[in-house]
Amino acid sequence: MRHLGLAALFVLVLPASLSAQAGGPCARDALGHEVCLADPARRVVSLSPGATELLFSAGAGGKVVAVSAWSDYPAEAVQLPQVGDSSRLDLEAIVSMAPDLVVAWVDGNSRSQLERLSELGVSVFWLAPRAFDDIATAVEALALLTGSPAVGEARAESFRKEIATLEDRFAGARPVRVFYQIWDQPLMTVNQEELISKAITLCGGTNVFGQLPRLVPRVSREAVLEANPEAIVTAGSAENEGWLAAWRQFPGLAAAAAGNLFLEPPDLLARPTLRMAEGARHLCQTLEQARANL
Repeated sequence: MRHLGLAALFVLVLPASLSAQAGGPCARDALGHEVCLADPARRVVSLSPGATELLFSAGAGGKVVAVSAWSDYPAEAVQLPQVGDSSRLDLEAIVSMAPDLVVAWVDGNSRSQLERLSELGVSVFWLAPRAFDDIATAVEALALLTGSPAVGEARAESFRKEIATLEDRFAGARPVRVFYQIWDQPLMTVNQEELISKAITLCGGTNVFGQLPRLVPRVSREAVLEANPEAIVTAGSAENEGWLAAWRQFPGLAAAAAGNLFLEPPDLLARPTLRMAEGARHLCQTLEQARANL
């Protein structure tokens, strides 16, 4: 089937889209599109690691037939066929999977490629979590579209309670000025609209670059020194420890003077999934340590 052109695949896919009838599950995606299926999806393709994780959280892991590159959680996802990455998708491979549903990521996938999939009769559901409740809502929507609404509702509610508990606990915490470094060269951070920044706020922190207009802005070393954060946080492996170590050469920097240079577990904050509750809890503990050091 991989040798068929897209035009031939169109013939194979279109009749299924025409047979859709009212009464199946419907959910509104991040682009405001109402996605309705004739029946709960039985074959799902995920086009981002975050979407893959959310599908498994929604109880739909057994229905995922293909994923994008870097879909490494949970472990079962690693064994699934891959159909490209954020820069290039293999449309023929996706269509050959005969999916009932394709789950895409607004910030990572190509609109033009996904529009082509829609033209081929494939239902596409877009995700773009910008708030903690968006994560819970995404799990509920994916669970509904794949026929496990009770699972999705239970897991979403548990996530909401975890976030609410953290919000209550740190509501009166002493603010800590935070620089969250997501890359080194060029030096990059997040603004207040990014979920990592909202986790910082949840924990009583203040993102020193929260007001910048871009979601993931570039900043200069001089700008960081001028902002004088009381804590510098990044996430990742031993390589990222080097990023933090570089700030120790500036003893006048509040974060360096206090020893507030922290490495968070990778993925827990980087991906807007249910694991972000765990990531936020860990970050809150980190900022508590930062307060104690000041």
